[in-house]
Amino acid sequence: MAVSTVRRRRLGGELRKLREERKLTAEVVAEATGMSQPKLTRIETAHTAAKIEDVIKLLDYYGCDNEDYRAGLIAITKDGSKRGWWLSYRDVINATANDLILLEADATTYRTYEPAFIPGLFQTPEYARIIIERLRNRSGGTVEDLVQVRMARQSILTRPNAVQVWAVIHEAALRSNENRPEIMVAQLDRLLTLTGLSNINIQVMPMGAAVHPGMYGAFTLMGFPQRRDLDVVLVEGMLSSLWVEDPADVELCRAKFQEITAEAMSVDASLAFITAQRDRIK
Repeated sequence: MAVSTVRRRRLGGELRKLREERKLTAEVVAEATGMSQPKLTRIETAHTAAKIEDVIKLLDYYGCDNEDYRAGLIAITKDGSKRGWWLSYRDVINATANDLILLEADATTYRTYEPAFIPGLFQTPEYARIIIERLRNRSGGTVEDLVQVRMARQSILTRPNAVQVWAVIHEAALRSNENRPEIMVAQLDRLLTLTGLSNINIQVMPMGAAVHPGMYGAFTLMGFPQRRDLDVVLVEGMLSSLWVEDPADVELCRAKFQEITAEAMSVDASLAFITAQRDRIK
C-alpha cells in the first residue's frame, strides 16, 4: 500500500520549500546527496514515495535541526511501509477513502461537522448500509464490502491511545429516517454509548441555530502529533473531495470549527437531546 497521496504531497512540498529557502537548485542538491535529479524532482512533486534514508539525507544536507519537524517528516515517510486491514479492500475503496483510512490511522485528534448524516466513525452497520446503498455514485465493490470498510475504520475509537474525537452533528441528521425506527433507535443508542467514552465528545447543532460556518457543509480536520502545520482537512462532495493542506487554510478551518462548537448545544444538552429523540421514536 503506497503512502497516502495527501501526506506524500505534504512531504514533497516541505522538502521543496527547504531547498528553495536555501536557494539551491535540484541539480545541486542531487549531486551533493548522491541522488539523481529526476528522483529528487519526483519526490518533491509527489510522483514517487521517498525512502526514509533519502529524507534523512536531505534534511541533514539542508541543515534542518528542528527535531519535532524532522520527526514529523520522517513519520510521514514511514507511512509508505505500512500494512493494514485495508489491503484486503484496495480494489473496493477509492483514492480519497484510501487517504482517509491511512490518515485516520495516524491521527491523534479528529474534529468533524456533519449536517446531514451520522459521521461514518459512529455509524451502525444497518445505518451505514442505507447511506451507502442510496448515495454511492461509483461502481466498485459491493455494498457489504463498503459497510465492512466503514466498520473497520471505527477501530481507531477504541485502540490504545485512541483518537480524540469532537463531532458536531446537525439535528436534521438525528431526525432523518424516523420512519425506520428499527434502524434509527439502534443508531441513536450507538451515539449514546460513544458519549460514554472519554475520548469522544458529541454536540448537536439545533435547527434554530444562528448563521454559523457549518452552513458551508461537512468537513473533517485531522491532527497529528508531530507538528500542528502537518494537519489536514477533508471537505467531501458528491462527485469529488478536497484535501485542504495549506497550514493557513487548515488554521482557518480550525477556527471555524470552534465557532461551530460555540453555536451548538452543550455536550450535556446534546446527550439529553439524543436520548429524547431515541425515546420518542422507540
